[in-house]
Amino acid sequence: MKNIRYLISFMVIAPFFISCSIDDGSGGGSQIPPTILANLYATSNTTNTITSYDITTNGIFIRPMESSSNDNEGIYYDDVADELTVVSREQKVINTYRNINDTPSNGDLSLLASGGVLLNSPRDIAVKDNFYIISDNADTDGNPNTDDGTFFIFTKDTNAYTLRNKVKVNYAVWGIELIGNDLYTVVDKTSNVAVLKNFISTYTTDVTATPDKQIVIEGITRTHGITHDGGTVILTDIGDAQSDTDGGFHFIGDFVNRFNAIPDGGTLALAGNQIRVSGPLTEMGNPVAVEYDNSSQTIFISERANGGGKVLFFDQIGAGGNIGPTLSAELPGASSLYFDNK
Repeated sequence: MKNIRYLISFMVIAPFFISCSIDDGSGGGSQIPPTILANLYATSNTTNTITSYDITTNGIFIRPMESSSNDNEGIYYDDVADELTVVSREQKVINTYRNINDTPSNGDLSLLASGGVLLNSPRDIAVKDNFYIISDNADTDGNPNTDDGTFFIFTKDTNAYTLRNKVKVNYAVWGIELIGNDLYTVVDKTSNVAVLKNFISTYTTDVTATPDKQIVIEGITRTHGITHDGGTVILTDIGDAQSDTDGGFHFIGDFVNRFNAIPDGGTLALAGNQIRVSGPLTEMGNPVAVEYDNSSQTIFISERANGGGKVLFFDQIGAGGNIGPTLSAELPGASSLYFDNK
């Protein structure tokens, strides 16, 4: 497969084409469709559009698709079933849509399965087999001065979701990531990351859980997004939520071993352990979600504040610092991301 990293770099050096569709129907005669190398799916908090960035041998094509919800956050794509699962903040449910590859630009997504109206303020999703975990940052104890959050664990059959149980924690939640059987969670409003070991099999009833470990990530002001691929974890830093210029992300290789080496409550030092990317050239203010492709070393950022919302591609971060994205595409209300490498 052609390396996505070099494809993106080439499109920046040479004229590149971001289109509203792969085929607008205006051409005369048949065309050989480009080969799709990968897809990056993105949601929005302000529109019902689910956007697919189709990365092809001919360039990157933007394919917007219309969902049933005007506010979505949390997304997962099943490439075997060709199904896209999107969490609706507006409807407070999980929705799964089918036949994604056959959905045309500006076409309506076909709803396959949905859950009951059980969620409150969903933010992210993690999936393993038929278990779907949703992080929800709504207040649960009635006291706005205390931090808390909930993980909803659903099971999925062909056309419905069933809530198995809820796991509450005594910290604010946002991004979540399963690494093996362990659920790594950002601790919102802080620079911390926590882990709940063997999450699905350990917490099978409604319970308030205490993380097995929680550590500080030095250099981060307020973390939101988390992703993992090839042993590397990327964490986003939204900084001051009211600023649209002070965001960043941290690249942490060999993450699990580094995390395990830090005692509970300890700090993972920035020097020697992490690469930080931040500064005005990055176009990051509130980077709320992140995806990473280890094979091409490409980082995808969902930026919520700068310019009203953007999706940013970084493919060469080097030693970090104030570097610009390789590609920047406007996306109003940009929220969550999911990357699928074909």
